[in-house]
Amino acid sequence: MKDLSNYRKSYEKNELLEENIPEDPINLFNRWFHETEDFGGVDEVNAMTVATIGLDGFPKSRVVLLKKFNEEGFIFYTNYNSEKGKAIQKNPNICLSFFWTSLERQVIIKGIAEKTIEAVSDNYFASRPDGSKLGAIVSPQSEVILNREFLETNLKKLEQEFENTEIERPKHWGGFLVRPVEVEFWQGRANRLHDRIRYQLQSDFNWKMERLAP
Repeated sequence: MKDLSNYRKSYEKNELLEENIPEDPINLFNRWFHETEDFGGVDEVNAMTVATIGLDGFPKSRVVLLKKFNEEGFIFYTNYNSEKGKAIQKNPNICLSFFWTSLERQVIIKGIAEKTIEAVSDNYFASRPDGSKLGAIVSPQSEVILNREFLETNLKKLEQEFENTEIERPKHWGGFLVRPVEVEFWQGRANRLHDRIRYQLQSDFNWKMERLAP
């Protein structure tokens, strides 16, 4: 067994203090997102972990790409018939998390997911390259398949079928909007005394901000 107890790093790049942050977590998320993007060192700043409770009762996490965020929440797209899609429709309470190592930051978002309206899914699907559109159609996501050739053969068939034809969004594919109810910002600090600020949505739709011990 490999001993990892000596893997250590001192976090000293930034600080997270109440007097320097907004009352709304979306504004802070927006600031951190663009600071990470501008700083560099992260291949896909919009990559996030989505954690759900599966139909088998086990939690499961996977990395997907955030495609939009605003005051309403956070949007990503998937196959509604996939393991992830079915889990969310059964239990819409999910968790999103971002880990931006270049600036020693994490963001953890608890929220309630709902399908986006069809126009939102249609518009995003229309913006995708044709190859990605066909990939969404050809893949029975999360289902057991015999081999890789199954996908490639069916993709070639679809390429011929849709040549010079507009590719419409399949009804089983679309977006989820995650409306946040709690957002925690984590900033690495020296001596493991990290900064943790938690925002919780209140019944009057204002946000309560608290500092948590690291």
